[in-house]
Amino acid sequence: MYPSIFDPATTEAMLNRLEGISADTTPQWGKMNAGQMLAHLNVAYDITNGKLPVSYNPFMRLMLKMFVKKIVVGSKPYAKNGQTAPVFIIEGDRDFATEKAKLIANMKAIEAEGAAAYEGRVSPSFGKLSSQEWSNQFWKHMDHHFTQFGV
Repeated sequence: MYPSIFDPATTEAMLNRLEGISADTTPQWGKMNAGQMLAHLNVAYDITNGKLPVSYNPFMRLMLKMFVKKIVVGSKPYAKNGQTAPVFIIEGDRDFATEKAKLIANMKAIEAEGAAAYEGRVSPSFGKLSSQEWSNQFWKHMDHHFTQFGV
C-alpha cells in the first residue's frame, strides 16, 4: 500500500521531493512544464476543498465509478501519458512559485485535517471514499508527476 498523506513523515518526504523541482525542470514525458504540473496537482485539492466545483450527470458519475475509480484510488501506479480529465488540463503559463506555495499549503492542510476527516467523505467523481482511497488518490497523483519531473 502507499504511504499515508495524513502522516507528517509522508508530507515531509513529498516536500523534499518537491524541492528537487524548479521552474526550469524538464519533464521526462508529457506536455506540461513545471508550473503547469504544479497547477495540475492543485486542481485535485481545489476540487476536494470545494474551491473548484465540479458536478457530473448520473450517467457520467456511474462511468467514472465503474471505469476510472479503480485506476485513481486503487493499488496500481498511474501509467505514463494516461488520459487526463478535462478539468485537470492546464493551458497557458503558470507562475511556478505561486503554484508551489499553493501545493505546499494544500498538502499541509490535508495532513492537518487528518484521516478521520476523509473517512467516508464524498468525492464528486467517485462517491463515498475511505480515507485510504483519498490518501492513495493524492499520493499516487503527486508521485506520478514528481517522477515525471525526475524526483
